[in-house]
Amino acid sequence: MIRILPALLSLLLLAASALRRGEWGLTAALAALCLLTFTRRDWLRPVLMAALAWGVLVWFDTTRTLVHFRLMAGLPWLRLALIMGGVTALNLAALGLLNTDKARAWFRNVSAWAAPRAAAFVLTAALLAVTRAKTPFPVLLADRFLPGSGWLLILGLALYAVWAVGALHEPADTHRLRPRLWAAFSAVFFAQLALGLLGIHEMLMTGNLHLPVPALIIGGPLYRGGGLFMPILFAASVLLVGPAWCSWLCYIGAWDDQASRLLHRMPKAAPGRMLWLGRGGALILTVAAALSLRAAGVQPLAAVLAAEVFGLAGVGVMIVLSRRLGYMVHCTSFCPMGLVGNLLGRLSPWRLGIASGCTRCGACSRVCRYGALAPADLAAGRPGLSCTLCGDCLPACKEAHLGYRLPGLSPDAARAAFLTLVTALHAVFLGVARI
Repeated sequence: MIRILPALLSLLLLAASALRRGEWGLTAALAALCLLTFTRRDWLRPVLMAALAWGVLVWFDTTRTLVHFRLMAGLPWLRLALIMGGVTALNLAALGLLNTDKARAWFRNVSAWAAPRAAAFVLTAALLAVTRAKTPFPVLLADRFLPGSGWLLILGLALYAVWAVGALHEPADTHRLRPRLWAAFSAVFFAQLALGLLGIHEMLMTGNLHLPVPALIIGGPLYRGGGLFMPILFAASVLLVGPAWCSWLCYIGAWDDQASRLLHRMPKAAPGRMLWLGRGGALILTVAAALSLRAAGVQPLAAVLAAEVFGLAGVGVMIVLSRRLGYMVHCTSFCPMGLVGNLLGRLSPWRLGIASGCTRCGACSRVCRYGALAPADLAAGRPGLSCTLCGDCLPACKEAHLGYRLPGLSPDAARAAFLTLVTALHAVFLGVARI
């Protein structure tokens, strides 16, 4: 316990400094992290070390700023520098003590995937903190309803990421849980939109509404002649996690997934030509329509009506075809951004591999709702273009011939790293994805 106390004291000093700056939410979040330490979960130790490393940077920057101010004002600065140096040294000492064997032994409550849980917490908290700091308006809902409380939402979402990564530890659990997490994300997204349209304007991101149709990620900027936030966000996400955007982060794709499961049917094989022709045609149509409407000077209302027709047609595809055939017809044969995600995902290092010992029994094909494991794909030794790295097929292969691939990592390590990253992004999107 002696090795833990300096860490708790350092965090409380950071909390006190935050309170002095008026950041009561950060103070409460750091205090809550101190209390969580007494659960003695092993994933908390790396989290505390990350918080202390951040504290070192905070104290160093604070010291530099204050000393510079005193020098410019002609005031004494040496005692201040010594005091602040002592606080920084305490953070460094606490960081070193947490790295000892006895400190590791104190965190005795072992959790499955402790390292991925800790990494998910740190990634989620860091991404949300940077987003909160760099956005010129309150991007987190908590800050809109109670200014300063965004840090508590960040803590909550980071803990959610910890839970989700742990729950996804076993491939069979991933197969059951991923669609539920995805559907819950979509429900939160559209609930916020509905409440915003009903008059709770804090639920809306900026008040500049656009239709929640994935095709408008590319069609909207082409029609407007600007506004590249969504294309940049989409491209960055796909480069990070490959085409997993379509199976984890797309708020509309979750509808298609649920529609394909309604009748509890085994997925039928998707026609290979539709993976290109259907989505390729939709992509060409989207680009041509957006540019044509802009060139013709069509007013926004008419453009919105055209986009609504396209979006409703997609919903119809889900209700009629995806439900009947058991595979995701909208995502694999209708959505233009699905094709863009699959192609752009080739630049990402993540892959789903098929081992050479595969017997081509077809068990994985019977659970793939993206039509990416047809007999031709198994014969080629790799999933087809429409694979979104969802991982639903992994538990179906009793011989474990399917697995995630990342250069330099074993399949198990690659799966852990991938799920950590995609779950952290999922938690971040849960906090900031609004219209």
